[in-house]
Amino acid sequence: MGKTLAEKILSEKSQTDVRAGDIAVARVDLAFVQDTTGPLTIREFESSFSSLANKDRSVLFLDHAAPSPNCQLSTDHTYLRGFAASAGCRLSDVGDGVCHQIVAESIAKPSDVIVGADSHTVTAGGLGAFATGMGSSDVAVAMALGRTWFRVPESVRVTVSGSLRQGVYAKDLILHLIGLLGADGATYQSLEFSGDTVDKMSISERLTVANMSVEAGAKVGLFAADDITHDYLIKQGRGGDYRPISPDADASYTRTINIDASTLEPTVSQPHTVDNTAPVKELNGVKIHQVFLGTCTNGRLEDLAMAASILKGKKRHPETRLIIAPASRKVLLQAIEAGYIRTFLEAGAVILPPGCGACLGLHQGVLGDGEVCLSTANRNFKGRMGNPKAFIYLGSPATAAATAILGEITDPREVL
Repeated sequence: MGKTLAEKILSEKSQTDVRAGDIAVARVDLAFVQDTTGPLTIREFESSFSSLANKDRSVLFLDHAAPSPNCQLSTDHTYLRGFAASAGCRLSDVGDGVCHQIVAESIAKPSDVIVGADSHTVTAGGLGAFATGMGSSDVAVAMALGRTWFRVPESVRVTVSGSLRQGVYAKDLILHLIGLLGADGATYQSLEFSGDTVDKMSISERLTVANMSVEAGAKVGLFAADDITHDYLIKQGRGGDYRPISPDADASYTRTINIDASTLEPTVSQPHTVDNTAPVKELNGVKIHQVFLGTCTNGRLEDLAMAASILKGKKRHPETRLIIAPASRKVLLQAIEAGYIRTFLEAGAVILPPGCGACLGLHQGVLGDGEVCLSTANRNFKGRMGNPKAFIYLGSPATAAATAILGEITDPREVL
């Protein structure tokens, strides 16, 4: 019997033959934290350990509150910078970008095992890495020992076939799937994506889908590493990091979900859960006070390019704020060179530094009482953007751009 992607990677990294349900003690290729989880992780580390197992593959990211909005968070940043200097590990400082984007750009490799003290660590599954979020204490142990244990997850095959129609994107696909599965429909399972639609997806699109797999409860969201992966790594100057990996043809899955891409429509998640999905056309007319484009889900160059193509020569609605946060410094530089940032500024947008920005509600876009936001982020729980009296819808960059122009939730096909 063949193996799924999850079984293959964990078998290799544990140097044992493991199957779904087995316990694997696997080598960790990358362990990282960010500035809201990092202080606890490092304090746990310092209380029990004296050295890192792999300094080059232990990374601290300052991205969630960047630049820091208050003295307490600034002190946390100082603490993490000090630890990085003394321990000799890597530090990604304020303005470099979101941890998950930088991991994809410069660190993650196919078949890596990656653990991060952040639930959206799953993003790197778009490159064929077994990447998953863990608690701060668990990541501290992984940083010290260079290994950790997993129960090998059962795998669900998600086969997507056909062509996405105009105005429909990877974000709409994953929102549709989460609506289908429910918020706990894939708890501790590996969602493994395949099909001719998936085979043609760019890495940016794959990262979007992998990023939101955790919103259905998945342990990981995995894509095979193929020629598209290889081309992406070459463009990042990391062609030598490539290796092909795919599930075996006779791998055993707990179930298979088939999706006809041609039937999908622009989709949004409604307040206050990600699985509360609906076609955009059913929500036309819902007043939006703020549009937020960015995050580890949809802050990449392709996302900004799509939004810029819609906003070119247009203005945001006078009663709708438009906030844009590129996912990394590299993305920002490329967006400047391509003219997208000028397009956004002329449309009336506010450009934030690379980082998480308004996503988690610490600063840079906190909503007022009763305000409604359309965000390209991955979560819309009550209070997620800093105010439990506000309302968050999630959608694609195209839906976000169209909504910013008209000031209400808008099907992007109306403006494309």
